[in-house]
Amino acid sequence: MPAEDLILANARMLDGNGFAGASESWLRIADGVIAEISEKPISSEAARTIDLKGRTLMPGLIDCHVHVTAITVDPGRTAMLPDVTVAFGAARIMKQMLMRGFTTVRDVGGATRPLAQAEEAGQIEGPRLVFCGKALSQTGGHSDYRGFLDNRSAESQTYRLGAMGRVCDGVDAVRHAARDEIRQGAQFIKAMANGGVSSPTDPINFQQFSISELEAIVEEAANAQTYVSAHLYTDEAISRAVRCGVRSVEHANLIEPATARLMKERGAIACPTLVAYEALHKDAKALALPDVSVAKLDDVRLHSRGSLEILQRAGVTIAFGTDLLGELHRYQSDEFTIRAEVLPPIEVIRSTTCYAAELLRMTGKVGSLQVGVFADLIAVDGDPLENMSLLGGQGDHLSLIVRAGRVVKNTIDDNGCPEQNRLAVDNIPSSDPGHDSCDDRKTINGGDFCLGAKSWSSKRLRERAP
Repeated sequence: MPAEDLILANARMLDGNGFAGASESWLRIADGVIAEISEKPISSEAARTIDLKGRTLMPGLIDCHVHVTAITVDPGRTAMLPDVTVAFGAARIMKQMLMRGFTTVRDVGGATRPLAQAEEAGQIEGPRLVFCGKALSQTGGHSDYRGFLDNRSAESQTYRLGAMGRVCDGVDAVRHAARDEIRQGAQFIKAMANGGVSSPTDPINFQQFSISELEAIVEEAANAQTYVSAHLYTDEAISRAVRCGVRSVEHANLIEPATARLMKERGAIACPTLVAYEALHKDAKALALPDVSVAKLDDVRLHSRGSLEILQRAGVTIAFGTDLLGELHRYQSDEFTIRAEVLPPIEVIRSTTCYAAELLRMTGKVGSLQVGVFADLIAVDGDPLENMSLLGGQGDHLSLIVRAGRVVKNTIDDNGCPEQNRLAVDNIPSSDPGHDSCDDRKTINGGDFCLGAKSWSSKRLRERAP
């Protein structure tokens, strides 16, 4: 479905950059980008107008740490699933992310170029996908999920879609792996430089990759005009990686003030993922997590909020990330309220807009309300600066979602049927007899839908209707 010319009227605009909640603004979308912003009404015969009075208009949300191919909570199991199973599961995860308002995500281990191309071509519906291909891991590192008794070749997972990473040892091997991921379209390089929670054989405090290996990975990324993101928990590992030139520090739970100051000096950006630990802790029993993983989880979870305070005091740029797996993806938007316990609300907004765009090197393309930026937008029912939970849940308080000028959710239009439009977006049959009189009611795939709402999803369903 092509982008639509739209005028968004009477909006309270918020992007954490130039706009901080000013009301009565108008924004025009044309050819998939923001074409005009004004404090006075905008008119255009070619554009449809949507009134956002009482709502907050924001850039589409950005999540800088996801694994869209992590279709189960067990990365080792996911790595052995057929590629087609993983692809269909990833498509579902991406659609759900989009409906939570995330219009751009950065995958830090697993997703490949064909998956990003499928989204760009409209074959699957989801956020814009920035990807690194497979994360680089040493033998026994955070992306080596073979376990103590599994002696298969590490190559058995290198080119599987469900694999989060690939194993490489030695300077020559890490150079080859980095170059190979770049050959396959990787937009940055991810290195596993510390022990992890989910990996079976590496305690949290294990240093991973030698300094010469890390420097080689950074050099290969720089040669390709990009950067390195690294999985890091402990203070020592963070300091070591930043000194080697790592730009994107993932997690950073156990960081100390001196290392945070070093990050600031070197221009490194932090991407904490607090909700990942809270979700695992909450569902640990239901997920039957092994005792060793629960113990490692608490090692990092209990320090996560303190790490935010340390990073903020040092002036480090903090981007938004979640790092969820399998069914835990439903907790993605809880990261907002967790951060709001520690950070000022405007800093939480900036983490998912302008700071995230900076990390992705996409400033001026996403994460702001400016002319020329991609028309990735959400309308929030209320003011998230006053109530951060409005960004939570499954997009329940988002009445409009626009991705590159395409309306993918709209529960605002007067001619529409808001509740049924919400159901139609997710292809959920209606069971509400109060909508029986809708003129546009149709039966599709055995379920009844109201198709009156003027949204892209409604149009798509109209095209399917018999």
